[in-house]
Amino acid sequence: MPQRLRVIQLGLGPIGLEAARLTFSRSDLELAGAVDVDPRLGGRDLGDLLEIPDRTGVIVQSDLASALEREGPDIVFQTTGSRLADVMGQIEQVVRHGANLASTTEELFFPHRRHPAEAGRIDSLAREHGVSVLGTGVNPGFAMDTLALCLSAVCRRIDSVGIRRVVDAMTRRAPLQRKIGAGLPVEEFRAKVARKELGHVGLVESLDLLAAVLGLVVDEVEETIEPVVATQAIRTSHASVEPGQVAGIHHTALGRSAGSLRISLDLRMYLGAPSPHDEIAIEGDPPIRNRVEGGIAGDAATAAILVNCAGGVVAAPPGHRRWGAGVPDLPHHRYRADWPGSGGLRACAPALPPADLQAVARVSPARRAR
Repeated sequence: MPQRLRVIQLGLGPIGLEAARLTFSRSDLELAGAVDVDPRLGGRDLGDLLEIPDRTGVIVQSDLASALEREGPDIVFQTTGSRLADVMGQIEQVVRHGANLASTTEELFFPHRRHPAEAGRIDSLAREHGVSVLGTGVNPGFAMDTLALCLSAVCRRIDSVGIRRVVDAMTRRAPLQRKIGAGLPVEEFRAKVARKELGHVGLVESLDLLAAVLGLVVDEVEETIEPVVATQAIRTSHASVEPGQVAGIHHTALGRSAGSLRISLDLRMYLGAPSPHDEIAIEGDPPIRNRVEGGIAGDAATAAILVNCAGGVVAAPPGHRRWGAGVPDLPHHRYRADWPGSGGLRACAPALPPADLQAVARVSPARRAR
């Protein structure tokens, strides 16, 4: 039976805990360690945090370097921050140890235009140490970029792409409700947006990927973040919003070429948003329309896409990797069936790339040295 991939979960917020829970359920993965800087979590069995009756034997550690040395992971799942500057130290530490990394850091998804120096450093360091680094998630990572790229495969010509995502933030985790400014006065919301202290991160990265992969020339990018103001009182388990206060955000990113709109991304994420959905409109030959009623569940789906990518990341050539049609680095995201006795791999499916089928047989340089 193929060897299971050893995983360290770095960051134990809501997404990290959900990723850990999913990792435990997989026969192709072994959750070897968990790390979080919160001193209240250190020394606790992960089962306590997951609210399951049995002890898991995975004790939360506070020091990443010690965990890497002790556990010898093949891959680290990083769920610790949205901004690349805030997590660069962790990324470099993981890579230097010789472990692969999959991260939900939004700015890592496609940093090549806005953060070229950091992107180049990560790629160079990963190649030097023989590992792969991937930024992934649902938004960015799927709903407003990769899904459209998949649909584009049937087009002979593409003139423009428009994507709208409407999210009822009532169903989302507490950190996200804080990130969209729920309950703030409008003036405070605008001040925090100006200081980049709140708002969605990654919309421009989605636009940049779409432009690069689809060959849509964009010479001007316009980004706006406006408050959605509550007209009635709203109560959630995480926030209280009065009429006139902020219920969430309306965030747009527009890419133009010679004044013509080529890419339009429209994100409406607020408490009580009606008719949640994800909608894609590709203008071209042929035109494509796609709508996901109810929308793609952000929190659960983010954990799933992170865990599902493990085998592909470990099997990929060293460097900073990217998903997407037309980008040859990695195969498309897909559900990973955890068949009994299969090690989580559908080895009998000839459509899968050979490297993907061999993922669990490949281990990190650090683990080989143990």
